Amino acid sequence: MDIYTIGFTKKTAEQFFGALKKSGVRGLLDIRLKPSSQLAGFAKAADLEYFLRELCGIEYVPAPLLAPTEEILVGYREKSLDWSKFEMRFRALLSERKVEQALDRKLFDVPVVLLCSEPTAEKCHRRLVAEYLKEHWTKVTIIHL
Repeated sequence: MDIYTIGFTKKTAEQFFGALKKSGVRGLLDIRLKPSSQLAGFAKAADLEYFLRELCGIEYVPAPLLAPTEEILVGYREKSLDWSKFEMRFRALLSERKVEQALDRKLFDVPVVLLCSEPTAEKCHRRLVAEYLKEHWTKVTIIHL
């Protein structure tokens, strides 16, 4: 099973949708806490669903179960949590939510991409979600776009 990840920040629409199209993904799981934020530009949930379907033939699936809580996210953004503490608390949240059981695995019958805003996966919760699923499911390959 291939799980892709992508962030939209610091990408043009052409770069973003081009990378998705080239990867061959068929589903996008939006794992952002606030997918309708005004800061999301072309990646606002309602617009994104349309663009994905029309430009790439990709199904849009909101996945709030895979988003951090407001408390964890704000703590990291306001620097009361460093990355290691964010990572520890977010991994504990995934475990508490039992996402490996709660997620419909049929979503992953096709190549799927996890979407967040960070430009790279290094310090982004999408990487943590993908790694968590890899630890709990079999034969998972992670590909960061």
